[in-house]
Amino acid sequence: MAALSLRARTRLRLVGLLSPVSLVIGLFFLTPLAIMATYSLLEPGLYGGVEWNFYPDNFGRVLGWADGTHEEFDIVYLEIILRSLRIALLTVVASLLICYPVAFWVSRLDERKRNFFLFLITLPFFASLIVRLYAWVLILRPTGFLNHFMQALGLSDRPLDLIYSETAVLIGLVYIFIPFMFLPIYASVEKLDRRLLEASQDLGASRLQTFWRVILPLTLPGVAAGSLIVFIPSLGNFIVPSLLGGAKVLMIGSLVEQQFLAARNWPFGAALAMLLMAAVLLFLLIYVRHLGRGEVRA
Repeated sequence: MAALSLRARTRLRLVGLLSPVSLVIGLFFLTPLAIMATYSLLEPGLYGGVEWNFYPDNFGRVLGWADGTHEEFDIVYLEIILRSLRIALLTVVASLLICYPVAFWVSRLDERKRNFFLFLITLPFFASLIVRLYAWVLILRPTGFLNHFMQALGLSDRPLDLIYSETAVLIGLVYIFIPFMFLPIYASVEKLDRRLLEASQDLGASRLQTFWRVILPLTLPGVAAGSLIVFIPSLGNFIVPSLLGGAKVLMIGSLVEQQFLAARNWPFGAALAMLLMAAVLLFLLIYVRHLGRGEVRA
C-alpha cells in the first residue's frame, strides 16, 4: 500500500507539473493546427473567408484531383514545393560544409578564445532579422558592396545580377541558420574522446579512415540534429524569399502568406500549410527512426 501510494503521489506530481505545459501547447499549437486542418477541407468564400461545405479540391489543386470546373490542377504549385525542398536541402548542405570544420577548429582553441568565438556565433541573435537581411540587400544589389569590390579587383567587368535570385535566397538562409547548425555539431565535437582518435592512429588507420569510422559516427547525432533544425525553418521561411528573392523566387512559405493575405483564399492557404506540415513530419519521422537505429547499434 505504501508503495502504491508513493507511486500515485509521483503520478499526481507529474500530472501537476505537466498540466501547465500541456495547456499552453494545446491552446497555442494544437488548437490553431486543428483550425488550419479544418479550413483546408472547407470551400473558399466568394469574397474571402470560408464556406462551411466539405471541399477536398483545395488539395486537388496541388496533388492532381481537382474537378476541373471550379478548381484546376496547376503544376506550378508542385514546382514551388520542389523548389522549396531543393533550396532547404542546399541550405542544410552549405551550412554543414561551413560549420563542421569550424566546429573542430573552435573546439581545439583554449578556453578564452573558444568562449569568444562561441559568443561571435550567437552575436547575430542580438540584432533584428529584418535589419540583417536588408544589409544583404545592400551588399548583393548591382550597386552594392560586393559588386564594387569584385570590379575593383578586376574579377568582373560589369555588375553581377545577384539580388532577387535563388543564389541570394540561399545566401540569406545560410547566413541566418548557421548558428542553428553550428551549436549541435559543436556539442557533439566537444564530447569526442581524443583517446579514441589516438588509438585509431596507433592502430594504423589513415586520417580518412579515422574520420569515416570514428569521428563521423560519434558526431552524427549533432549533424542530424543541426540538419533537422536548419531544414524545417528553411522549408517554410517566407521573409528571406520576400526580401532577397522578390517575385522571381517564390517558396511555399511565401505562397501560403499570399493566399491568406493577398488572395484571401484561406482554405487553399490552409491546405498548402498542411502539406508543408506533412513534409516536416515526414522528415521528423525519418530523423527519429534513424536516431532509434543509432541507439540500437550503440
